[in-house]
Amino acid sequence: MKHRILVLGAGYAGAFSAGYLARQLRSDEVEITVVNAEADFVERLRNHQLAAGQELPHRPLSKVFAGTGIRIRLARVTGVDPDRRIVHVEGDQGSDRLQYDTLLYALGSTVADHGVPGVNEHAFHVAGRPAALRLRRRLDELGGHGKVVVVGGNLTAIETATELAESRPGFQITLATSGELGGWLGSKARRHLLRAFDRFGIAIREHTTVDRVEAAGVVSGGTDIASDATVWTAGFAVHPIAAASGLAVAATGQIAVDRQMRSLSHPDVFVAGDCAYAIAENGRPLPMSCASAGPTSKRAIAAIIEDLTGRKAPIVKLSYIGNHISLGRDDAIFQLVDGDARSRTGALLGRKAARVKGAVLKGAAWGAAHPTFGMPTRKYRLAAEVDRATNTLAA
Repeated sequence: MKHRILVLGAGYAGAFSAGYLARQLRSDEVEITVVNAEADFVERLRNHQLAAGQELPHRPLSKVFAGTGIRIRLARVTGVDPDRRIVHVEGDQGSDRLQYDTLLYALGSTVADHGVPGVNEHAFHVAGRPAALRLRRRLDELGGHGKVVVVGGNLTAIETATELAESRPGFQITLATSGELGGWLGSKARRHLLRAFDRFGIAIREHTTVDRVEAAGVVSGGTDIASDATVWTAGFAVHPIAAASGLAVAATGQIAVDRQMRSLSHPDVFVAGDCAYAIAENGRPLPMSCASAGPTSKRAIAAIIEDLTGRKAPIVKLSYIGNHISLGRDDAIFQLVDGDARSRTGALLGRKAARVKGAVLKGAAWGAAHPTFGMPTRKYRLAAEVDRATNTLAA
């Protein structure tokens, strides 16, 4: 019987991991199945561009995984039973139960509403492709004019506000944040950020806590801020599936993992991307960010291959080097951080930073969407029969 590897999610972490495992393991010994709710690979980092009205490359998963032997199951994960090694899914084929021997959990994250009333009913977001397209349709309905309030002060909020302002100049854009906009940036980078907001005509409302979202805008401290479309970009949260399944999770709901990205409670479950509560080299949890997808995926992949083949896994550092923020298509900030995740004095700014970010985005998407590139002619064999009870090599 083949060893069954089940990968949940085909975002940056899931697609890359599945493709790499297919390149390294023999298809006559290992069966890899990817479960994803959408039929396409989605560049989540560019969803704000999609919402603004730009077209993004179309990458069907059937084409992404062509020739790899990877099976694709288009379905939504509704539950995980790690004690019985079963994943419950719901799709066009109805409800089903998928069994696995090794699970790679890479379901990513979604928007965090922080318990604010009205967010789910009245706000838009860009955490997923369907949500970004919903915002796009709303902006189209407004005919190019209206008021947009972007709630949040993080990278997604900044990128969304500037992208909308550049692509749809007829709208009045306001960004409302509970803190100081770009307060974590170095002084040079923050000055550049504020100049960009001034250039785009984006109004900034700092130290503004949104109490509730209504159809006509947001309410903060008894003050109404009118909005024809409110975009909620106030952070990310993981789906409660992990916590409900009995997997050990942190207070954030992320799955608690060891240095090999292995679940602390269930050793046959590995985690990559935003779902993982992983401690970086600086002793702090990795942020929910695309920059975390790469190292967590590489660690999980290496550990799985080591388990199945007996080959020693290479050490991949879990480090966070900085924040890369686009400010429209031709401007950006690349803020480096030190070992304690504090912003350094210097930063790459302007068109050069925009070109670097563009190259990074294209490279990440191309790598995830071309898993057959460099496919080795010789793959690793399983070193021995895998003990199904412990998911380790039998003695």
